Amino acid sequence: MTERLQRARVGSDALQALVEGLAEELRRSVVLDDPLVRFICSSRHFGDEDPVRIRSLLQGRADSEVIRYVLDQGVAQWPKPGFIEGSDDLGLLARYCVPLRTHGHLLGLLMVVAPDKALTPQETDTIARATPAIAAQMYAEHLAAGAEETGTRELLLALLGASPAERSAAQQRLLDSGLLPDAPHAVVSVVQLSSSHEPPGQAEVALRGSLERFRQTRSAHGILAVTAEQATLLQLSDRPVSQRELTEQSTQILEALATYLDASAAPVLGIGGRQSGVADAWTSYEQALVAARAARRMPHLKGIGDWEELGEFAVLLQLPDRFLNETLLPRQLRALLAAPGGHRLEETLRCFLEHAGSIPRTAEALQIHRTSLYYRLRQIQEVTGLDLDSGADRLTLHLGLRIQELLGPRGDSTAG
Repeated sequence: MTERLQRARVGSDALQALVEGLAEELRRSVVLDDPLVRFICSSRHFGDEDPVRIRSLLQGRADSEVIRYVLDQGVAQWPKPGFIEGSDDLGLLARYCVPLRTHGHLLGLLMVVAPDKALTPQETDTIARATPAIAAQMYAEHLAAGAEETGTRELLLALLGASPAERSAAQQRLLDSGLLPDAPHAVVSVVQLSSSHEPPGQAEVALRGSLERFRQTRSAHGILAVTAEQATLLQLSDRPVSQRELTEQSTQILEALATYLDASAAPVLGIGGRQSGVADAWTSYEQALVAARAARRMPHLKGIGDWEELGEFAVLLQLPDRFLNETLLPRQLRALLAAPGGHRLEETLRCFLEHAGSIPRTAEALQIHRTSLYYRLRQIQEVTGLDLDSGADRLTLHLGLRIQELLGPRGDSTAG
């Protein structure tokens, strides 16, 4: 996973000069990271380099284990500077960390190597005097980048929105601007977060940091829109992007988010259907939202839903959350679930229907004798009052079982 993390934007010459000036005055190594502990710029060494610093300089980024270790110390929420504990296992010396904020927004983390976790009053005063200029320069560069990102976000959201007229206008602006080529294949991926314990802005930074590398890949050109709890990525390509490529991409995104955010964020990712060019990208977006909903409700998907793999769930998930609850279960199935031995009978029924009513294959899958299977099927028919030889009755039960899968444990309708 280490190689899958992308570095932050390279620091400007102005930032580099400020960092170098502080390091020369302190005679200590200084590094400037973004809020995700991704390398922006660094001073020269002063004989205090550690394996983490050397690897970060060579790779242009810290290892994922180091990033998670630092973030787990709560640096993104620190109200004032403090020391980050060193770690022999990671090859990390202690560092003095200054959270750089402007108007409450975390811009980055200034790190000063301090192996003995001690700085003189003169050194801390020097750092305190230098940080306002560094923060101001970062804020100016943040505003410049933010204005461009806001325009891009609004353009993409208009392209994927409900209004045909706005979609058409956004498509023309997008192509005229040169942000994306006019390619024949389009797919949209959506990443959604739950409400997490992260400080304001950290989730948005993490979403951008996890997806931005996929704006330009070997096979696709993309455009990205990020808000506090959702990221939307549109990718256009000259050939259809394979399911394997999309699954691998999605896995890398979730792995990166697991590095940058704590478990409370619980990210899920939905992949829309593959559509014909930018004009139909909105359809892929709507499908990606459904796929993300599937990923949230169906744990076996492991956080990744793909519209083209959802089958009948793609239809069921069109229902609003207020309707997708236990009342949708057929009364016959509810009776079965409430009956003595209901769990075993439910498992038998599910296996029987999944194997198209084949007695030999169902018995083999359940590893029971056919006589036992016949007995259980008779019990199911007696409890439900339905005929398992009837296609309509089978459909009723099978649909009910599918709905049950979307309700979570014990029919929990809050799973979405």
